[in-house]
Amino acid sequence: MTEDRLRALEERVAKLEARDAIVALKHRYLRACDAKDPEGFRSSFIARGAVIDYGPLGRFEDADGIAAVYRTIALEKVDEAYVVLDMHHGLHPDIRLTGPDSATGRWTLRFRQVDRRAGTESVSAIEYDDEYAVENGEWKMSACRSRILWTVTRPLADAVVTDFH
Repeated sequence: MTEDRLRALEERVAKLEARDAIVALKHRYLRACDAKDPEGFRSSFIARGAVIDYGPLGRFEDADGIAAVYRTIALEKVDEAYVVLDMHHGLHPDIRLTGPDSATGRWTLRFRQVDRRAGTESVSAIEYDDEYAVENGEWKMSACRSRILWTVTRPLADAVVTDFH
């Protein structure tokens, strides 16, 4: 194998590894959302200056702001039971490397939420537009914007919600 072909192969492998690391990052973030893991949620973003736009949840110039909102909503309990239960399923990743330490990504999110206080279940289709950067050797989100495409909300009625947290 020539040196040029070897270098090209190494570059292709590096790009595949970067894409895989970004997909794993987004999956860890989504799992942290569902697991009520505020540290895992916050650690998915760069340390300072992330641009976050979560529509109805707010716009932030740093991930600390959305992490505080997350803690308030996700960790609220009444009678020792979580008020809100979420399910995030990220699909259709479209990751584009823009440099050795930067990338963009688009995702479709299937989102389901049970709100015990409101007595409702909501199902939404949401689109994410992300930017990623390598920080301290790890891929992190540097920007995350979500756009709700549609939502169906219905009463829980006589449904029994069992929480195993």
